[in-house]
Amino acid sequence: MAGFDGKVIALTGGVGGAKLARGLTEVLSPDQLLIVANTADDFEHLGLSISPDLDSVMYALADQNDTERGWGLAGESWQAMESLKALGGDDWFRLGDKDLATHLWRSQLLRDGHSLSDTTRLLCQALGLHHRLIPMSDDPVRTLVATERGELGFQHYFVREQCEPKVSGFRFAGIETASPAAELMDWLADDRLAAIVICPSNPFVSVDPILQLQGVRAAMQASPAPVVAVSPIVGGMAVKGPAAKMMEELSMPASADAVAQWYGDLLNGYVMDIVDRNLASSLSVPNKVIPTLMSSLASKRKLALDVLDFSRHLN
Repeated sequence: MAGFDGKVIALTGGVGGAKLARGLTEVLSPDQLLIVANTADDFEHLGLSISPDLDSVMYALADQNDTERGWGLAGESWQAMESLKALGGDDWFRLGDKDLATHLWRSQLLRDGHSLSDTTRLLCQALGLHHRLIPMSDDPVRTLVATERGELGFQHYFVREQCEPKVSGFRFAGIETASPAAELMDWLADDRLAAIVICPSNPFVSVDPILQLQGVRAAMQASPAPVVAVSPIVGGMAVKGPAAKMMEELSMPASADAVAQWYGDLLNGYVMDIVDRNLASSLSVPNKVIPTLMSSLASKRKLALDVLDFSRHLN
């Protein structure tokens, strides 16, 4: 980006956050940008290691994601799942034939002793990516959702149960002993860090696992780089996923300003959509009201530029 000096860390979950991450790759060089993806929704399925958020971001950065379906790879086929169903197998988590190759190779690399960071690097290289995408941790952290039907693993809640059960809270198993990615901590301590961007991802199950890793939130607060979040809620609705439903079930207003209040004093700036302009005056944190919906590469690039320009004026 012309005129933007320094490094940027982007914290992201899946589809929504991946869009802004893709925009950031358009305006920042590979040595300026570190994209950190949530891995608390990872799980083991059919003997494979599945990393949904990492893959959503990775496919989006490679321009291979299915923009119509909103997840997975474009041009998928489903013969393996159809055959699995015919055999009586567990097919509630749909894995496309092309997507299966990613999970097979990741699982083999992990069995061979590679870390999740190394495995992600090798997959990104194979897809021709130059910008750095890393998992939040190489240690397993798993999101468990407290619901009226009992505690459910995140993918069971999200995919198998279609987010239907009422939510009362979240627990991140393994978070107490998981170490944050070393590269993330190095960048947070780098005096060239110019901005920390929280992408428009679910604050409870996509961003909070990253923030709750030991030392991460404190390092963000200690950094002179401003922390700027982009609201995942537009006009009282989640652009993608169950964030708004979760907020209502947790007795929170499903609104852009409620997300800012959730992040609290971590934020130095907040970006929300123009449809929520009436909420701007209620926020105590500096905010910018702009179009945030990203339906094209141009709009992703524009939002990235606007967010970085806003962050620059917060210094």
